[in-house]
Amino acid sequence: MKMLRIPLLMVGLLLCSQGFAATAQQNKMTTCNADATAKALKGDERKAFMSTCLKATPAAAATPSTPQERMKTCNADATAKALKGDERKTFMSTCLKKQ
Repeated sequence: MKMLRIPLLMVGLLLCSQGFAATAQQNKMTTCNADATAKALKGDERKAFMSTCLKATPAAAATPSTPQERMKTCNADATAKALKGDERKTFMSTCLKKQ
């Protein structure tokens, strides 16, 4: 009986720990639900609103998030502008800093 307690305790802890972190979908559902409540939508209007709200994809970030992505976009911009030497170094420096 003692041998059975430890695995059951571990499974219980595992299941409980997953319940605390909200997923992106849960956060989206909370936001859409709050918006629908604020607009006082009822019935079919609410269903339609929730459907479109939950299907909507979040807007893409205006600036690349990782340093590799920033370097890639700045490098492509510098190449498109045909910059060479010190001009390119200055451009790359300012481009990487502002992102």
